[in-house]
Amino acid sequence: MKQRSLGKQGLVVSEIGLGCMGMSQSYGPADEAESIATLHRAIELGVTFLDTAEVYGPYRNEELLGRALRGRRNAVTIATKFGFDIEDGRMVGVTSRPDRIRKAVDGSLQRLQIETIDLLYQHRVDPQVPIEDVAGVVSELVQAGKVRYFGLSEAGVANIRRAHAVHPVTALQSEYSLWERNLESEIIPLLRELGIGLVPFSPLGRGFLAGNVKRAEEYPADDFRRNDPRFQGENFDANMRAASVVRDIAKAHGGTPSQIALAWLLQKGDDIVPIPGTKRRAYLEENAAAASLQLSANEMERLDDALKPEAIAGPRYAEKAMRMIDR
Repeated sequence: MKQRSLGKQGLVVSEIGLGCMGMSQSYGPADEAESIATLHRAIELGVTFLDTAEVYGPYRNEELLGRALRGRRNAVTIATKFGFDIEDGRMVGVTSRPDRIRKAVDGSLQRLQIETIDLLYQHRVDPQVPIEDVAGVVSELVQAGKVRYFGLSEAGVANIRRAHAVHPVTALQSEYSLWERNLESEIIPLLRELGIGLVPFSPLGRGFLAGNVKRAEEYPADDFRRNDPRFQGENFDANMRAASVVRDIAKAHGGTPSQIALAWLLQKGDDIVPIPGTKRRAYLEENAAAASLQLSANEMERLDDALKPEAIAGPRYAEKAMRMIDR
């Protein structure tokens, strides 16, 4: 697989990454053996940009990667995140206090069994801690050799600018796809002005763009999608109609809807590196193949038009989660 420069600070990663969260939470029962096999297969395919966080599990996802990557550290680029307050194994809020950042990084290094985190993100902006203080602590961690590059997740324009002025921000991780295009008016132009890469999570709309989803009530209680507004009631029906163009173009290419959605992202700019999540080798292989699929200008335009923001029904999160996004 080809590689891309993520931001202007020197970080080079595989053009498609792997989101690892679902291996430990949110998308049904965990299957450690298949998850580890998926991680090993990802390395074989050149999908070597791996994304995790201390809060995934909590902690279990980093521990899983630590076990799976023994002897393979030099083959991968590892991104993890701090920023949630975790008590008794539960996420109870956000926190980016300097002492908490340092503690989180030490914990991540231990669980991942590595000496340096390649890309460290603030998972969510903490309104109680100035972003300059956060960037300052990360800068110290870079100087100490514990972190290579600094990233933000779901940060807004003002905080991106303020953080970047203290320590260069290499990447912003945020939801971006045919399914969710809130970044296009302000965030993406800012990233390109400052030379910051974009790492879209949920690039397949939590599976909606893949065309194999069910209504919210059909998912088990431990599946994130059961409470996703876009999977509920009339929203589900409207969104299935909007996504039909993805399925139509996939059929014309002899590919899958997932591959079309990822190809659209890759062609939106060479500063964009999506991280589709999966815990199964079959889906990993399908996603990786999207890197060789080329959409025509007409197909790109059709997708843009059919999946405009106003065509998607329902907010992307329930109200509580939406409040944590810095927009």
